[in-house]
Amino acid sequence: MAHTIHVDVVSAEALIFTGEAEFVALPGEAGELGIYPQHTPLITRIKPGAVRIKVAGQADEEFVFVAGGILEVQPNKVTVLADTAIRGNDLDEAKATEAKKLAEEALLNKDSKIDYAKAQAELSVAIAQLAAIQKLRLKR
Repeated sequence: MAHTIHVDVVSAEALIFTGEAEFVALPGEAGELGIYPQHTPLITRIKPGAVRIKVAGQADEEFVFVAGGILEVQPNKVTVLADTAIRGNDLDEAKATEAKKLAEEALLNKDSKIDYAKAQAELSVAIAQLAAIQKLRLKR
């Protein structure tokens, strides 16, 4: 198994994925990252979006949505510490669409006493979640 890397995707609530993978792709702060076995050590923040995991011995990729967090890469291990993580099959398009609508309305309502940074972050996560759902749909 010299051509695999151990991957853990963890949220505050649960261990979402653990296993051996051929590669991992995810949205880093400075752009899309691709991690292969023997990658140079790295710690960086990740943006909301899709984590794609090419599991060793499987044709299909595992798909996890993360709402941001931290990525730690060691030569034989990748750890994704996510603020929130949702398995691809558990993503709810209706909920994401409603969250996007509510965040957009909050940002447009000039009279409300909202936290604009929080509303903007919620909008960003909802948009990323909808994009992840679209990517997952194209993979099927």
